[in-house]
Amino acid sequence: MSDAISLGDALKKFLDKSRIKNDIQSLQIEDHWEKIMGETIAKFTDRIEIRNGTLFIYTAVAPLKNELMFQKELIVQRVNESIGENLVREVVVS
Repeated sequence: MSDAISLGDALKKFLDKSRIKNDIQSLQIEDHWEKIMGETIAKFTDRIEIRNGTLFIYTAVAPLKNELMFQKELIVQRVNESIGENLVREVVVS
């Protein structure tokens, strides 16, 4: 009897335990950010980061910060829909 697992399963297990998983997920979200939130918001978003289910959105534009604060639930919904899994549970704008 063999306990062999597929390469895909092995990579998934590795990523689940690895710190680079958050970096990869952040890059996935960044790749889709313009499509998720629109060109204007994407243009003025400085950086996006995800840690432990929290999406951190960084921008220096005060009106955009305010707008994003009001759209937190929508952002969670759109990002999770775009990524295809319930990855984001909370949004922090700074």
